[in-house]
Order: sequence, then C-alpha cells, then structure tokens
Amino acid sequence: MMLDTSLASNRYQQSRSRLETYFDKTARKAWEDLTSDVPVSGIRATVRAGRDEMRNLLLSNLPVDMKGMRLLDAGCGTGALAIAAAERGAEVLAIDVSGGLIDIARKRAPDHLSIDWRVGDMRSHSLGIFDHVVAMDSLIHYDEADILGVLKAWSQRAKEVLFTFAPGTPMLRTMHFVGKAFPKSDRSPAILPVSETKLSREIEAALPEWKIEFTQRVSRGFYKSQAMGMNRL
Repeated sequence: MMLDTSLASNRYQQSRSRLETYFDKTARKAWEDLTSDVPVSGIRATVRAGRDEMRNLLLSNLPVDMKGMRLLDAGCGTGALAIAAAERGAEVLAIDVSGGLIDIARKRAPDHLSIDWRVGDMRSHSLGIFDHVVAMDSLIHYDEADILGVLKAWSQRAKEVLFTFAPGTPMLRTMHFVGKAFPKSDRSPAILPVSETKLSREIEAALPEWKIEFTQRVSRGFYKSQAMGMNRL
C-alpha cells in the first residue's frame, strides 16, 4: 500500500522550523566544533568518525572528475561535502535551512571554488536541474512520507540522488522513544527511524523510472545512518 503523502507538507514544514531553531539558536557552536579539527571526546567522537565515513562513502559514488557537472548538496551543513565536490570540478549549489551553518561553510570554503551557498528549502524547483543530488543526514528527521515527497521533488530535476536516512534499528528506535521523555526545550530535533525495506518498496512504486543502485549502512558508536543511491533509468 502506498504511503499517504497528503499531510506531508505540514509535517515537513514543522520539522524544518524545528531544525532551523535548533541549529541557529541552540547547537551552532557544537556543530561548528564537531565538523572541525577541534578535539572532541565520547559520543561526539563517534559521531564525527561516522560522519567522516559516510561522507567518504557518498563521495566514492560520485565521479572523480566532475567538471561540467552540477551538484545539489541538500542540507549542506558546514559544507565539507560541498567543498569536496567543488574540488573535483563540480558546480555546486549548497543549501541548508540554517543560516548559521551556511555562514560557517562560507568562511571555510576556498574562494576559488564554484559554490553557491543558500539558505532555503532543499525541495525548491527554483534551484534548477542537477546531474547529482546528495543529501547527507538531512532526511534523518523526516518520516517515510516526507522522505518520499522530497525524493519525488528531486526526481523531476536530477539524474542521480544519493541520500541517507536513519535505519530502523532497535537502538535508534529505543533512543527515539526515550527522547520523548525529555522536556521539549531540552530536545534536539528527533531522528526518525525508517524501515529500509518499506522505504525501498515505496520508492520503487512511486518512482518506477528510477532504480535503487546501492544501500549501505555506516555504524560508528552512536552514529548510525543508511546510505542509498538512486539513478534514473
């Protein structure tokens, strides 16, 4: 049975609003440190290692020479993947809901690279057409219906989409349940575990002109994320 995406827009907008508030007002400094060379320990060290591994995995599925190609880094954060793609010659449009993270990314990026940094909605049709869309850990806060809605938007203007989602592991589901016990003011935006099997089935049904080329999980301590790659047939 197909997912009902009729209510996805309201949920999606609410999630975007929470993310914007969190990254601009609560966690900007923490993410600036996490994505830098500043020493971190404990949980943050495993998250940094996992994110580095995931970014390398996604980059390994992109061409080494990207001259003449256009790439959308959807949910670019502090810009590490966007910078790496631009260093391969890609023309990169890097967008994020957080203006604070975009400010950090702009400061870190070498001036000679072709990167258009923007604050906005990663689904927007006004962003144009792309050879590749990459979304690293920017869909982990959305459920299956909203993820599918985003993928549909990208499918109309891309040849390849690489993205990650939170896998429905027992550990992540437990963390999600326990997190609800904390006061709302103390919570980071919820990571929503998604069934890989269910999501794959929904993608195949909703996007028959696309093929899932690979799926691979990265698990480092408290970092657990599932990569999936799709190509237009």
